[in-house]
Amino acid sequence: MANILLTTRCNRSCPYCFAEREMAGSDVDSLMSWENLIYIADFLLMSGQRRVSLLGGEPTIHPECVDYILYLLERGFDVTVFTNGMLGKSRREEFRRHLTGISRERLTFVCNLNDPLQTPAPHTERERIEEFLSLMGPWVSPGFNIYRPDFTLDFLFDAINRFGLKRHLRLGITHPIPGKGNGFIRPAEMRQVVERLYSYREIFEATRVSPGLDCGFPMCKFTDEELGWLNRFRGSPHFRCGAAVDITPDMSVYHCFPLSDYQRRSLFEFDSLLEIEEHFRQLRQQIRVEIAGIFEECDGCRQREDDVCSGGGVCQLLNRFVDEAPVRIPEIEHEIAKNRHPL
Repeated sequence: MANILLTTRCNRSCPYCFAEREMAGSDVDSLMSWENLIYIADFLLMSGQRRVSLLGGEPTIHPECVDYILYLLERGFDVTVFTNGMLGKSRREEFRRHLTGISRERLTFVCNLNDPLQTPAPHTERERIEEFLSLMGPWVSPGFNIYRPDFTLDFLFDAINRFGLKRHLRLGITHPIPGKGNGFIRPAEMRQVVERLYSYREIFEATRVSPGLDCGFPMCKFTDEELGWLNRFRGSPHFRCGAAVDITPDMSVYHCFPLSDYQRRSLFEFDSLLEIEEHFRQLRQQIRVEIAGIFEECDGCRQREDDVCSGGGVCQLLNRFVDEAPVRIPEIEHEIAKNRHPL
């Protein structure tokens, strides 16, 4: 899957943000240009890719966001837009006029929502999000990034029912930006997170909402009963560190947000999306040769060896390397040295 960053700017500040490095390291006015978007669309179509995600920062900040969505749809892509839903009045009106007639099979918004009690926000911010959900609800899948073990999901079920959102909840484990100290779920907290999620099983079933696990969940922290419950929903859960490719406004490519500074390359160096994915697959393998996974028992784990589970996210492994002695292979050491604090 290819992710296109329309901008590195954002109008929200989340305590767990794992895109912080990318936003902080980019020009404040960094915006995807028409020239680059057309090149990316041609590149993906030649690679046989017909699905694309638009990210930021906050993609709806881009002044031509709606035109870009319509262009990609016209080129034959199915488009997913990841947003925080904080649209201004004029942008909402643009959405109403141009996007509410698009098939929900071809256009989806994943709206990342924060718990209003655990992550308080100003009233104006909440109001904007609710107005967006009221307008685009049938096109919206709610998303939630888990950054503390005592998370709650009740507000999400309420939003699904209030605004007629899609009955699929995308759940992500927040990841560390190696060496940066953002809020994230640590390996020792994984089991607590799984137990907390499973405690909502009756509500998931009563409301007919399916849970979708994003990358980073380790399979070994689920019991057979919990795995059986997840498999009852449409689409089996996966526990692999995926091959998402992020493409920035300056045409850089990297593995994912937390690793945006790790062996970053230019899109122009590659001839196909498959070639990029293979490049990053080799990088992941290089790291996992050094350390199998986020737990000691990942070494020799049958599920990991069979590629059923990746043993946690690569960013978790690199985050461990930052605080260890510099004894890794030179290619890894060169990258993580940028994140070590001077003694």
